[in-house]
Amino acid sequence: MRVIEIEGGKGAAEALVIGERSTPEPGPGQVLIRVRAAGINRPDILQRKGLYPPPPGAPDILGLEVAGEVETVGADVNRWRPGDRVCALLGGGGYAEYAVVDARHVLPIPAGLDFIQAAALPETAFTVFTNVFEDGRLATGETLLVHGATSGIGVMAIQAARGAGARVIATSRGADKAKAAAALGADVSIDASDGQFLQAVQDAGGADVVLDMVGAAYAQQNLQALKPGGRWVVIAFQSGNMAEVDLSRLMRGRLTLTGSTLRGRNADEKARLAEAVETTLWPWIADGRVRPVVDRVFPLEAASEAHSFLEAGAHTGKVVLAV
Repeated sequence: MRVIEIEGGKGAAEALVIGERSTPEPGPGQVLIRVRAAGINRPDILQRKGLYPPPPGAPDILGLEVAGEVETVGADVNRWRPGDRVCALLGGGGYAEYAVVDARHVLPIPAGLDFIQAAALPETAFTVFTNVFEDGRLATGETLLVHGATSGIGVMAIQAARGAGARVIATSRGADKAKAAAALGADVSIDASDGQFLQAVQDAGGADVVLDMVGAAYAQQNLQALKPGGRWVVIAFQSGNMAEVDLSRLMRGRLTLTGSTLRGRNADEKARLAEAVETTLWPWIADGRVRPVVDRVFPLEAASEAHSFLEAGAHTGKVVLAV
């Protein structure tokens, strides 16, 4: 099968080249998917640079989410059959013509979506569900503040929060991105090109939950933006991972600071999340409250161009490889 290799083991986007490997076979409890499309995520870029190694047992091939058809199934797999149209969350291996995955991490493609759209769902859906609704405990009538609002995660978070009956305050860099976030459903959309957003958030009533992908540069403003009992959930730190936190502010405001990663969770936990995502978010996709937003599609062999495009940061929504 054709795959994308990282020439030299790590490097710039140009290190991504077409290679060839043996097609894997599914073991017990696994499914082999004929990949039709693969989503691109920032962890892929970090792994390409040598900064985010795959967890034990995961393939070294990039790619955390795919959509396609079930090719074959291993022993003890009862739900899936060859030919089923599915999408899946992977520990790695998505930039390839075939991928093996735990059958419990596979979801049906929602009605009305094609493979490209479906490949944009798993990583964002799992991430938003666990961080916004489980760790962040966002409830109907509350307000979510989401940074990086036009990223794949941001786009999903805006729609899912609105689908749950919450208000959304969104920050992004540039007037065009602020307009895009508003069009996606953000009640308040802030152009934070100057790095400042606190006054606008406070004027809008503050936030119950902050979904933070920026990190250090926004730490102090995040603390001040939260309402009493608020939850600050960190899922990335593009501006750095070291920040000073006023513990007295946490105590006085009864605030919660938490964070998580998805890729390193064990198979049972990902299976639990898959079931919860299918139960909660998939109906919202079916009724149109949540829709995947794909900015650009590249062929598999142009993975290097796709990485460069994502790193430039001009996209709204997801970047996807067509396999």
